[in-house]
Amino acid sequence: MSVQTAIARELPAGAVSIPRANRLLASLPEEDYRRVSPYLRPVSLRSRQSLMRQGQPVQDIIFPVAGVCSLVKTTEDGHSIEILGIGSEGAIGATVALGQRESAADVTVLVSDEAALSLPLEVFKGELQRGDALFMQMTHYCRVFTLQLMQVGACNARHSAEERCCRWLLATEDRIQGGSIPVTQEMLAMALGIRRPTVTLIMADLLGAGLVKYGRGTVTIVDRTALLARSCECYPVLSPGFV
Repeated sequence: MSVQTAIARELPAGAVSIPRANRLLASLPEEDYRRVSPYLRPVSLRSRQSLMRQGQPVQDIIFPVAGVCSLVKTTEDGHSIEILGIGSEGAIGATVALGQRESAADVTVLVSDEAALSLPLEVFKGELQRGDALFMQMTHYCRVFTLQLMQVGACNARHSAEERCCRWLLATEDRIQGGSIPVTQEMLAMALGIRRPTVTLIMADLLGAGLVKYGRGTVTIVDRTALLARSCECYPVLSPGFV
């Protein structure tokens, strides 16, 4: 059993039906999907669970369905920052399609997912070698993924903590398809690469302006239009709809 599958609690066979709710899988023609579907294993991803470690070999490709995973980089002094969130629009470990064998970042589950799907690496690579629909979809996804990483770099360097916080909340709500965002101030501080007191000030301001509500470990967007007005220009590129 692979490292990722071992730490992603595997569900009993037949416990859930395998959906096509992941957009990459849903985009496949029926023939291509039928070819890979026998190898897709439903896995349950738990909040704050570590899926991959930077520098470790990728052994399974994980397709989120209802949850959100964070790609996290940690510096030598121990500080961490989220590089990008990935939900049902993408796949964890997809850069294998570009020839990269090891994970370039830590991958942590932000929002739990009871219906994620795992595909063995060898099956994934076999499909890529066919050059059919999955190869085309992953090539497109990796191209978009690279553009998003470039945008994140510019965003982190040029935009304020409040702008980035608003952008992050909007994109994360998109990925969970509405509802309250299960995130603590500590997690938000890590995602934005800022100190927790700064997050407290930002959230207090957004709460006072009536843009959000937040309680114990959850944030709910109340006025999306106003929050979008406070967000930076990067939101359209970093949202799941850009993929």
